Amino acid sequence: MDVVLEGFDRYLFDYLYATFLPTNSNIFNHDVFKDLAWSANATTSSMAEAPTNYHYQPASQLIQFQPTEWAYRSQLPRDNVYRQLLSLYLITSLFGAVVYFFCATVSYFFVFDHATFNHPKYLKNQVSLEIRQALTSLPVIAIFTVPFFLAEVRGYSKMYDTTSEGPGWWYNILQFPLFIAFTDFCIYFIHRGLHHPLIYKRLHKPHHRWIMPTPFASHAFHPLDGYAQSVPYHVFPFLFPLQKFAYVLLFVWINVWTVLIHDGEYVANSPIINGAACHTMHHLYFNYNYGQFTTLWDRLGGSYRTPNEELFKKETKMGKEEWERQKKEMETIVKEVEGADDRMYLPDEKESKKVQ
Repeated sequence: MDVVLEGFDRYLFDYLYATFLPTNSNIFNHDVFKDLAWSANATTSSMAEAPTNYHYQPASQLIQFQPTEWAYRSQLPRDNVYRQLLSLYLITSLFGAVVYFFCATVSYFFVFDHATFNHPKYLKNQVSLEIRQALTSLPVIAIFTVPFFLAEVRGYSKMYDTTSEGPGWWYNILQFPLFIAFTDFCIYFIHRGLHHPLIYKRLHKPHHRWIMPTPFASHAFHPLDGYAQSVPYHVFPFLFPLQKFAYVLLFVWINVWTVLIHDGEYVANSPIINGAACHTMHHLYFNYNYGQFTTLWDRLGGSYRTPNEELFKKETKMGKEEWERQKKEMETIVKEVEGADDRMYLPDEKESKKVQ
């Protein structure tokens, strides 16, 4: 995350902090700036002449964002902990919203089967409700997430830059399956714990409001629910080495994957991958398929449910017979899990066709 922060500092935050919290110095020596910005060995005298005592150290040897003079014109230098905290919060909340909207919108228009609108358990105004829930949750989730990012930026994690700093070239490959295995294991138990009767109605029920989710339901959680399921991703680099750019790639991939398992396109008819079909079983029938990436822990924990074969056939996937079977079983289970069903479904098929 330090590389991402350096990029945002270079192209946005340096200017904003210098504008709204300028240094008291009115004189700026451009020779001093060049010394500070481009040399790793700026002299003590040149540091004394600068408006701030910040000294640029690149976050990565692979990609660098050389600072402009704006980096030295603010009362809050780049390495100020309060500035980093605020900057990381803005990046996390705004970047998270951008990735969410981009991925969910692309999936909604090009992948998602809009015949889902006619499903008897599709909610009235569902897409707008999903978006509202997500936009309410993402800024709050960011508050709890930023301390992890701050600790990473300030050097407390095991993240490394070049291969020479890591365990070896082989680990550049191993880190990906290790990350998947670790987070899949942790999220299974966290997710299953969120279904405990003492917790479910308080935290996890808002996400299960969507019986037939759209891609916009991917981030439509209660904030503490969304945060709890994200903790393993952030804990990993404090327990295991992780290359910096691999971390950014995995962060984006996790958000993409979360959209994919809510898109209703059942392409992964696999006994190993916990794809959209498996996750649809979870939204319909609640107490099955808690895994994030694989079915391993559901199988070991006795909570795996094989997706109905009808879901993988175009002619039966959206058939009324399949829908009625889903509806009948779902209504039985929801009484056991929630009691009375307080969702507002579309009243009839004609009205559902008008939605969106």
